[in-house]
Amino acid sequence: MPDTPRPPLAGLRVIESAILAPASITTAFADLGAEVIKIETPAGDYIREMTWPIIEGVSLMHYHINRGKRSLTLDLRKESAREVYRDLVRGADVVIEGSKPGALARFGLGYDELRAVNPKIVFCTISGYGTTGPYKDMPSHGIAYDTWSGVVKPAYDEQGFCYIAEHVAIGIGAAPLYGGLAVLAGVLRARATGAGCFLDLAQSDASAAFDWYRSESHMAYARPEDVVTGNKSDNYQRRPVATAGMRDGVRYQLYESSDGHVLFMASEQSLWKNFCAGVGRMDLFERWPGSKYADHARGNTELRTILREIFRARSTREWLAFGIEANTPIAPVNTPANLVDDPQFKARFRVLPHAQHGADMLGFPVRFVGEPEPVPTRAPTPGQHSDEVLAGVLGYDAARIAALRGDGALG
Repeated sequence: MPDTPRPPLAGLRVIESAILAPASITTAFADLGAEVIKIETPAGDYIREMTWPIIEGVSLMHYHINRGKRSLTLDLRKESAREVYRDLVRGADVVIEGSKPGALARFGLGYDELRAVNPKIVFCTISGYGTTGPYKDMPSHGIAYDTWSGVVKPAYDEQGFCYIAEHVAIGIGAAPLYGGLAVLAGVLRARATGAGCFLDLAQSDASAAFDWYRSESHMAYARPEDVVTGNKSDNYQRRPVATAGMRDGVRYQLYESSDGHVLFMASEQSLWKNFCAGVGRMDLFERWPGSKYADHARGNTELRTILREIFRARSTREWLAFGIEANTPIAPVNTPANLVDDPQFKARFRVLPHAQHGADMLGFPVRFVGEPEPVPTRAPTPGQHSDEVLAGVLGYDAARIAALRGDGALG
């Protein structure tokens, strides 16, 4: 039997001092086999009581974000606890500060102090608005980064009250992607050069960067119309930016099937021709052949009416099979509630079961082909691994651990 490959991030040690969603920057690290030691106050990260659903008294958010991590409680007001922290950093690659910037510095554990302990340390502070700018001291929660970046539009109910519409939380989801990439880049450089770095990650910045297409389109449209035009297929007329410009599309549009909805995406002329041939309606192609690329037949309500009736004649599954056979792109329209029933989801996505992990959760989405996927452990209770970390990682003996506990350093 061949040896089992090491998890991809085995040998990476991360010291995380983060609460709430900023702690998600290390979730993927733990999923991929890194050693993530979560330093908590004696009271613990109150994410366990935040949002909903609450599963057996603990939030789904905690189960997801903090899976695979070990918890050590330290009261950093005690010098003995701060010495433990410095000992951990000596053998670590990364420190994550997920709170207001400077939270660790107030205990003498900021980047400058920790760099003196370990010159190779990669220190990443993740916060709402970062360490600079007029908003740097502004308290905030996750949705703020999406309203700031223009992702969320105000909605109104029948009584005229403004409310937060359902939307994908971009800032708290994008920040771990950008931050994780930067952290690993910093570690690679530190291992090659011996020099660590300080990373300043704002969830608001990440939200804006993730939604770059819309913001950059508006910036482009601010330039003269003879310089920045629309697409050739639209006779160079500017349409609304990004997906807002899809509203009047016809060959790239949502349609009802007999039992749900599908997304039709035949914007290339060749794919549109394939569709027409497949449904036996070459007359549609002959009448409206369209441009070679990016032609949505925008505003063609006559064709849209015909396609609406065509799509209503088959089920979603029938249309998906047709799309493969005829080589024309058609996709299902799922919901977060039924996605887990989709056969493509079942074939590819690993769901971590609640019996083992406390909640049913989606696993890491990228596969290392031919290798077993690391299985993260259940999200910890506060201080669950304190003795294990102190003895196993730092080599403290029972007497020293007892002294720390007696001093109140562990809470």
